[in-house]
Amino acid sequence: MKILGIDPGMAIVGYSILDFDGKNTELLHSGSIQTQKGKRESARLLEIYNDMNYIVEKYQPDICAIEKLFFFRNQTTVMPVAHARGVILTVLEKFGIPIYEYTPMEVKQILTGYGRADKKEVEQMVKIALGTDKLPKLDDTVDSIAIAISYTRSIDAISSL
Repeated sequence: MKILGIDPGMAIVGYSILDFDGKNTELLHSGSIQTQKGKRESARLLEIYNDMNYIVEKYQPDICAIEKLFFFRNQTTVMPVAHARGVILTVLEKFGIPIYEYTPMEVKQILTGYGRADKKEVEQMVKIALGTDKLPKLDDTVDSIAIAISYTRSIDAISSL
């Protein structure tokens, strides 16, 4: 099963494609969609929409695991991130891809056993899950992998195989 992991954002959307066979998890591809800060919000959203269409068409994921917005301290970024997330959800719906949502706290709980784990602990668990010492440099991309791995540890993943 191919899992598309997404860490949504307006400036950076981290994404990853994992293959999960019920036992092993392999990272097939990862990357980011990066939009320019000076552009109009509508132009940035269109760029995210077009790039997500390309990613879904190219990799044909079976499901998507995406970060769920639950609380933002920074009120200036919550709306643009919500807009970007809405565009991404629209693309997923267009292709009929089932969507599973996880809050950052849920991802940390699933991967480390502690909902307030720090980034380093999550990264370490991602390395262990993938059987590698190397991860992408961009935090948003690593976060997308962690979100996708969270799905592999859910009852939904196990029952769909």
